[in-house]
Amino acid sequence: MGDRAVAGGKARSAPAGPGGRGQRGRRRLSVDERRDELIEAALELFSTRSPEDVSIDDVAAAAGASRALVYHYFGGKYELYIAALGSAAKQLSVLLEPPTEGSPIERLRISLERYFDFVESHAPGFTALLRGGPADRSGEVGEIVDGIRQLLLGRILHAMDVETPTPVLRITLRSWMASVETAGLDWLENRDVTREELERLLVDHLVVLLHVAGQHEPAIAALFDRLAQEELPPEA
Repeated sequence: MGDRAVAGGKARSAPAGPGGRGQRGRRRLSVDERRDELIEAALELFSTRSPEDVSIDDVAAAAGASRALVYHYFGGKYELYIAALGSAAKQLSVLLEPPTEGSPIERLRISLERYFDFVESHAPGFTALLRGGPADRSGEVGEIVDGIRQLLLGRILHAMDVETPTPVLRITLRSWMASVETAGLDWLENRDVTREELERLLVDHLVVLLHVAGQHEPAIAALFDRLAQEELPPEA
């Protein structure tokens, strides 16, 4: 009897699976789709809790899957965490393809707007990505976070038409990037300023930082002057 019990000559429906999701009638997912579903569930959990506090059972329950299925796709929690961080980093890198038109500061404004599009639309991925960075600077986690930061640095330099930064410029830009990351996390937590206000504030931050750095290095002063000149409207 059990699962094969019948009533009125018809087999009973299978019981609902984890999370109350019935197995019958559920769309059959491809391997990639099912894997992405598990990663999405993991990102949601990792965005609010540290990896040590998230179990495979938690991810399975959030995705409406079995513990065995999570292990089948990822082998363990660390592998799942790496896959989740990699997914977040890939989404952000695609979104931040550099603009090709406008002045350097205008291109930077566009990139920053796209960055906060990601922050707002992919809050779990953004939070999980940054939470993975400061605590673990070695191994695969550190490589993923450092990789996306190097990509962002390259995009900023591209917007400014700078091929190779001086040490002072590199430090200045990386300091600004850290401010942008912190601002993004703060905005997600509080949302007590508008996105537009925050984006304008961060662009102004960079302008001020470049101006100060220019007092320490003539090449940056020249860069600042060039950027300022390109921001001026054309003469009539």
